[in-house]
Amino acid sequence: MGWWSVSAGIPRAPLEAVPPIPPVPERREELSGWGLHPVETCRVFRPEGLEELQGLVANTRHSLVARGLGRSYGDAALNPEGVLLAGRLDRLLGFEPTTGLLHCEAGVSLAEIIEVFLPRGFWFPVTPGSKHVSVGGAIAADVHGKNHHRSGSMSAFVEDFLMVLGSGEAVACSREQNPEIFWATFGGMGLTGVVVEARLRLRSIETAYMNVEVNRARDLDSILELSQGDSGFEYAVAWIDCMASGRSLGRSVLLRANHAGLGDLPAARAAAPFAAAPVLQPQVPFTMPNALLNSWTVRAFNEGFYRFHSDGAKLQSCEAYFYVLDRVKGWNQVYGRRGLLQYQLWLPFETAREGLVELLETFAGQRRASFLAVLKSFGPASEGLLSFPGPGFTLSLDLPYSGPDLAAVLRRLDQGVARRGGRVYLAKDACLEPECFAEMYPGASRFREVKAEIDPEEGRFASSQARRLGLVESD
Repeated sequence: MGWWSVSAGIPRAPLEAVPPIPPVPERREELSGWGLHPVETCRVFRPEGLEELQGLVANTRHSLVARGLGRSYGDAALNPEGVLLAGRLDRLLGFEPTTGLLHCEAGVSLAEIIEVFLPRGFWFPVTPGSKHVSVGGAIAADVHGKNHHRSGSMSAFVEDFLMVLGSGEAVACSREQNPEIFWATFGGMGLTGVVVEARLRLRSIETAYMNVEVNRARDLDSILELSQGDSGFEYAVAWIDCMASGRSLGRSVLLRANHAGLGDLPAARAAAPFAAAPVLQPQVPFTMPNALLNSWTVRAFNEGFYRFHSDGAKLQSCEAYFYVLDRVKGWNQVYGRRGLLQYQLWLPFETAREGLVELLETFAGQRRASFLAVLKSFGPASEGLLSFPGPGFTLSLDLPYSGPDLAAVLRRLDQGVARRGGRVYLAKDACLEPECFAEMYPGASRFREVKAEIDPEEGRFASSQARRLGLVESD
């Protein structure tokens, strides 16, 4: 069978099979997303296992939301009434190497999966810009990576999962079993229930290296034209200088890559193809002053980044290509105590250029500094009712939080995104308004119907974001 046995399917564990569970201890903590804004004081629970989780969900009088590693940026994993910390649900349960099928609990992180399976020739099939994301969080956000144009989002690689509903019942969900819950959960930001186990397919690779092709683009039209050739590469991402203006508006560095085969490595590395050199990880020692990132420092960084890169090919480790920001521990503290808002939007191909020009001109004109701006192309949409990607382009920016003025700018941009048939990513959102959300996500009405069927109290699972967007009733 392989290293571990893998069950034929995720088992069903109904509530009536669970013995009475004593109350789970609670405490209150100040929590935020990775963006450090907003901060809320939340009632926090840490169940030790499935049965304790079921008892807590069934017997509490409060609304709850599950929280993995806290890497969503805004208020999606915040809820003053109750936050479930999933860190105890972190076991690897089974693996079949002939198919790459992994069975694990939802609290397992991508970093842990990579640590165990990369040396054995397997890679996580869809990985966001950080590996410090839990499997449950990746399902809740239906995460995408640099290969969406070729491979889709997380939902394409999950066979099935076990979920605890608002009643405390644990149900198996797949494309065939409870399919409506399955598709409402991908992108549903934890509002359908708590994913506790999942089975997903890893991909087989020959080495821990990437063949990377670098191309500089002098402006937005050049990068959009270059990106039309992304189909020849498994992965593609462009760093974009959002401080550039005029004829240089949208100048970029495009980094496209494929997994390197054994034949691509020099002899010394081919002898140990999964032993890539360790990546140094400096740590931001404390929260930096709010004024550190400004238009002058970011402009200098962007100029240096653009000039440092030159067209050509290079061999790079998987870790270095995929996880640039993970190389600096606590990098979000660079933004100061106010934190940051990450703004990620998607626009269909036919309206992308117009929308991107408006956004880039807005930030360049207001001298709003984005230390990190990333452009990617997307392929076909997922069936998830609240999944983010669709055919087109996505741009994400990290913006130092400067107060209500920044939120007002983003809300004006939201209106333009919605008008052009696009949407913003709920895993990054902190200020979207309900009217724009409804226009961006037409699947929201069906999502509410599914949630009402499985969570009839309309509020067992809720978050601060869900209340703001009108997905659940406000208190």
